[in-house]
Amino acid sequence: MTYPVIPADLGVTRQVLAENPDMMVVAFRFKHGAEGKLHNHPHVQSTYVEAGRFAFTIDGVEHDLRPGDSLVIPSNAQHGCLCQEAGTLIDTFTPRRDDFL
Repeated sequence: MTYPVIPADLGVTRQVLAENPDMMVVAFRFKHGAEGKLHNHPHVQSTYVEAGRFAFTIDGVEHDLRPGDSLVIPSNAQHGCLCQEAGTLIDTFTPRRDDFL
């Protein structure tokens, strides 16, 4: 199944790549300067940088991520990112983000 590309935030699109009730894989594509606003959710999230450069903040701790880098965001951790070089994040959520369907 192919899922649509939809706007997520200004300069950010989101596309579900695969999902089932236990897990979801999502591509987020960012333009330079776009922001993933600070937020939290009950899902555990892993983020893999496919391309670009991102400044991530997780519970007040900053992380500079480049292609090939990844991290895990614990359940309910306050997090967000700023895109410093246009690119793509591949995020996995467990369980599935039903609000993305």
